[in-house]
Amino acid sequence: MQKAIYPGTFDPITNGHLDIVNRANLLFDQLIVAVVKSPPKACLFPYNERLDLAKKVTKNIKGVEVLGFEGLVIDFARQNKADVIIRGLRTMSDFEYEFKMALTNKSLAPAIETFFLMTQPQYSFISSHLIKEVALLGGDLNKFLPEAVFDAVNKKVDEGCGWKNN
Repeated sequence: MQKAIYPGTFDPITNGHLDIVNRANLLFDQLIVAVVKSPPKACLFPYNERLDLAKKVTKNIKGVEVLGFEGLVIDFARQNKADVIIRGLRTMSDFEYEFKMALTNKSLAPAIETFFLMTQPQYSFISSHLIKEVALLGGDLNKFLPEAVFDAVNKKVDEGCGWKNN
């Protein structure tokens, strides 16, 4: 039985992320969407909301579990007996960064593989950073986000969300 983890901040989780989740889920017996608690970057959504949104949008995908973690991805993979770390790629610059991370993880845990999945072309330009910018500027995000996430982002914008320029 092969178990994979798909780690990220998921701030917010997008249709591009869900594309990777659905495709990885076809390849592995079990998939854990691993939401990092304390990422090295500022987040729109606090940890508990990112975790809840990921659970909401994956609840009907059989074989997928959402868990949170702190620390190194490779330690989380070991703790959960994962064989593979899934990483989504959109661009060549993603590959360069992810390749370095995969080599580091391989040196820390030789038995755990990194599996790269190219995003579908319609999601190749979507990033959480751009989603937040478009939201801030009042753009329509409906086609980029699952409905629950779309609603949560709009609510954050309406509330002033702490990152909106006043």
